[in-house]
Amino acid sequence: MSEKFLDKAYGLETPEATLKHYDQWAASYDAEIAENGYATPGRIAQALAKYQTDMSEPVLDFGCGTGLAGLALRLQGFETVDGMEPSEEMLAQARSKDAYRTLTRIDPAAKQPIPHGAYRLITGCGVLGTGAAPPAVFDTIMHALPRGGLFAFSYNDHALADHAYTGKLNEWLDCSAARLLFREHGDHLPGINLKSTVYVIEKA
Repeated sequence: MSEKFLDKAYGLETPEATLKHYDQWAASYDAEIAENGYATPGRIAQALAKYQTDMSEPVLDFGCGTGLAGLALRLQGFETVDGMEPSEEMLAQARSKDAYRTLTRIDPAAKQPIPHGAYRLITGCGVLGTGAAPPAVFDTIMHALPRGGLFAFSYNDHALADHAYTGKLNEWLDCSAARLLFREHGDHLPGINLKSTVYVIEKA
């Protein structure tokens, strides 16, 4: 029986432990996630499409993992998707899907891995949360967006229970630096009874 990684993913406490975990999980990630009915990639792609009519405009899938979100975006009609991801093993899996125009490894030590204004559309599927990217990455993404840019992302139930993550979103909304366009709570990984809220926000 192959090793299971999902139940360990939400207890990772350091960037080094997180990167090692996802490198080791990469080969079996898609199968294990599929067993649990991973729904969030499709939900994010559908939500973003509600507010974007030009499907030729490039989308950055930040923290793209093995490429499941990129596939969902392409299936939704987005024609050009670029991916960024810190795990080289995850990137190797993403390359095999042919869903991306470019795939770039993120240096976890880089303060601003996204060129400012390079993308008006950015997605973050399961990226922000316990055992994944820290709350400060929310600022990184938002600072990279131009005015009017859209960020479509998810917080799973673990992130929703952590004020550090919800507080970061509220910081941007409360000072009118961003505007909430869409919010919906629904299935994330129904196989383990975990839900997520999908958001679309617009940078002011």
